[in-house]
Amino acid sequence: MTTQTLPPPEVYQGQFGEFTITQSDRTGVIIYRTGLMVSALSFAIGSALVLLNNNPTVFTALTPLYTCFSVALGVSLFTIHIYMASLHRILQIFWAMGSIASVILAISSNEPLALTVYNQPVTLFGVGFIFVALTGIYFKEAFCFNRLETKILTLIVPLLLLGHLVGILPTQRESVLLGIWAMLFLVFALRKTVQAIPADIGDKSVFTYLKEQRLAKV
Repeated sequence: MTTQTLPPPEVYQGQFGEFTITQSDRTGVIIYRTGLMVSALSFAIGSALVLLNNNPTVFTALTPLYTCFSVALGVSLFTIHIYMASLHRILQIFWAMGSIASVILAISSNEPLALTVYNQPVTLFGVGFIFVALTGIYFKEAFCFNRLETKILTLIVPLLLLGHLVGILPTQRESVLLGIWAMLFLVFALRKTVQAIPADIGDKSVFTYLKEQRLAKV
């Protein structure tokens, strides 16, 4: 009876030395991408309900979809690979701030959360932090992988939210921007499913180097 041995892990040459990619690294990327897909699908379904249905009762259905979107986004933010630890932590804090604000608003309001935010744009100063964190992911992906859809999303999201906040966008333009956002978010999530996993892990020697630099300052 012969014993089978697993092939040695592939060794990559990084900027600050060699590194290998473990199964744990790959699992983290899969979780990150799954979170993005769930978040994108939830957002797309919610957007479609708003744009294609004139029935005001759809706003009630948006709350569970928004919850799913937010939780999935949080999972992605805790598994994404970002070289700058401070930036990574800031995006997580923004997500947490937006989530807490959303929960407080949903509990305290007598109408559906989406309707409250739409009718009271000032609430975006709290809830909007979730979308700031999401825009951070778009920016990171645009910077690292030069993705056209994330470049557009990095501009569209703040344009739509700030435009609604200050009341300079007519409803029709807001609907167009929301539709583009939902479609490109899905495109982005779908394209991530076929991207090579090591690309999302990045150069682990950089992470090691930055960690050693932080420890040296302690």
